[in-house]
Amino acid sequence: QVQLVESGGGLVQAGGSLRLSCAASGRTFSSYAMGWFRQAPGKEREFVGSISQSGGYTTYADSVKGRFTVSRDNAKNTVYLQMNSLKSEDTAVYFCAAGSLIVIPRRSSGYQYWGQGTQVTVSS
Repeated sequence: QVQLVESGGGLVQAGGSLRLSCAASGRTFSSYAMGWFRQAPGKEREFVGSISQSGGYTTYADSVKGRFTVSRDNAKNTVYLQMNSLKSEDTAVYFCAAGSLIVIPRRSSGYQYWGQGTQVTVSS
């Protein structure tokens, strides 16, 4: 069992930056690939980015590529989402997720554990 807790959300002006953190419980954090997803009001949950177990491979949605960076610190059982050049369309609840057998990182159904989400609001 893995429990995930996101933090770092808040209100930021367009063009600003935020860093989200996702702290995981348990001793096997390094065996899980980690993903970030977001859900805006009235929209479906969408993929943002992911990182492999070792941190050596990352992938991103086209909408955030070049602006967002996913990283992880396995010693701290934490994954991060650095968000730069934020836009109003980035406003959403952001979720982290963990999966031990991720084949397609963009597919939310592959992740076994989810956090409760943290709100990010970008004002224009």
